[in-house]
Amino acid sequence: MGFISFYTNYVLFFTSLYIYCSAVHSRSLDHISLAPSLAPEPSQSPKTQNLPRVFDVRSFGSVGDGVTDDTEGFKMAWDSACQSDEPSILLVPRHYSFLLQSTIFTGSCGNRVVFQIEGTIMAPDGPSLWPKGLSKRQWLVFYRVNGMSLQGGGVIDGRGDKWWDLPCKPHKGPNGTTLAGPCDSPVTIRFFMSTNLTVKGIRVKNSPQFNFRFDGCNGVHIDSLNIKAPSLSPNTDGIHVENTNDVTIYNSLISNGDDCVSIGAGSYNIDIKNITCGPSHGISIGSLGMRNTRACVSNITVTDSVIRHSDNGVRIKTWQGGFGSVSKVKFFNIHMDNVRNPIMIDQYYCQTKGMCPNQTSAVHISDINYEKIRGTYDARSPAMHLGCSSSVPCTNLTFSDIELVPSQGQIMASPFCWNAYGASQTVTIPPVFCLLEGNPDSVPDIEIYQC
Repeated sequence: MGFISFYTNYVLFFTSLYIYCSAVHSRSLDHISLAPSLAPEPSQSPKTQNLPRVFDVRSFGSVGDGVTDDTEGFKMAWDSACQSDEPSILLVPRHYSFLLQSTIFTGSCGNRVVFQIEGTIMAPDGPSLWPKGLSKRQWLVFYRVNGMSLQGGGVIDGRGDKWWDLPCKPHKGPNGTTLAGPCDSPVTIRFFMSTNLTVKGIRVKNSPQFNFRFDGCNGVHIDSLNIKAPSLSPNTDGIHVENTNDVTIYNSLISNGDDCVSIGAGSYNIDIKNITCGPSHGISIGSLGMRNTRACVSNITVTDSVIRHSDNGVRIKTWQGGFGSVSKVKFFNIHMDNVRNPIMIDQYYCQTKGMCPNQTSAVHISDINYEKIRGTYDARSPAMHLGCSSSVPCTNLTFSDIELVPSQGQIMASPFCWNAYGASQTVTIPPVFCLLEGNPDSVPDIEIYQC
C-alpha cells in the first residue's frame, strides 16, 4: 500500500473514532457508531466498513451562527443521507445554532436515517420574519419517512413568544374572547404519513403552537423528551396524535400551555407511561366530533404518571353533534398535585362559552377504567366531573382505589355526574354516589356510534 493511501486511511479511521467519542460524551447516540461522511475505500479495514456515514450539515454550507439562513444546507444534507444506500446520520453538531425556515424533509429513504441533533435548531423570530409564501401552519415537517430516528441532546427552539401575542389568541381578549387578525401559527415538528419512528432525548422549547404532531402515522416510539413552554402559551400541546396507531410515549417531562398529550380521532393502541406533566391542561382524549364528524379512539393506557398544577388531569372531551366512540381506556397509578379537574368527561366541550348549540348526537364513551388515582385537587371544581350526553350516556365507567382530597383543606365537593353509568369497585374518596348503576335501557341508533 502506498504512503498516501495508508495516510488517508489512517486519518479516516481516527476521524471516525473522534466523532464516535464526542457522541458518546453527549450521552445521546444510543450506542450508534459513527464514521466520516466519506465513502470507504475498498482497502479499509473491516472495523470501518460497516459504520454509518455521517452527513454533517456544515459540510453542506450550513454555518450555525444563529443568524445565517441554514435551510439549504440542511436540505442538501437530508437528501444525501436519505439517498444513501448505507445507514446514515444527519449530524447537527454541538456548539452551533442553526436558523431554519419552514422546511419539508421528504422520504422515503433507502436506509434508516438518524437525524442527530446535538446543537440548536432555531425558527425565525416571529410572524414578521416568516418568509412570504411559506406556510405559517408548520415549521419542520417529515413526510413519508420510514424507520427514521430523531434524537440527541440538543435543542429545538420554536421562538414562539411573538406568535402567542397575536391579537387572535384567546388569552389576549377579556374572558377568552379573540380579536380580528391573522391567526395561523406553526406546529414545530410534524410527522405526516410516516412509519416506524423513534423520537428520543430532544429538548423542545417555546413552540409557537403544537410541539409535536403525528398525522397518519404507524409505529411511533417517543422517549425521554423535555418539552417546555410558559403556562399561558396558547395551543402549545406537547404531543398530539391524529389517525395514528401503535404509539408509545415514555419517560418525558412536559410543561406547557395546553394538553401535555392530546389524542385525536382515528387513534388507537396508545401507551403513555412515566410522564411528568404540568403546569398544563393535562392528558386529554379529544376534542372529538367537532362539526358533526365521526371520531373513533380505542385501546388507550396512561400509567405511572404525575400531573401537577394543571387545569385538568385525565380528560375525555367531545363536541355535541359528533358520533363514533371512545372505548377501552385505562388510567392507572396517576398522582395528582393541585389539579383543578383531576378526572373529567366533558361531552359539552365548547371553546367559546354559550356559543355551541345543543345537539342530540354524541360520541359514545364506554369501558373507561380509573384505578389508583391519588393526590390533591383545586377545590374550585369537584374532583370528578362526568358530564355525559343526555341522549348518548356513558357506559361501563369503573372506579377503584381513588383518593383525591382538596389541596388546601377546603370543603370537599361532591363529584358531578350527568347520564353516567358505572360502578365503584372499592370505596373512593370522594364517593361517586352520583353514578347510575347497571346499563341504560337503550342508546338510540347505536350502530352509528360503533367504529
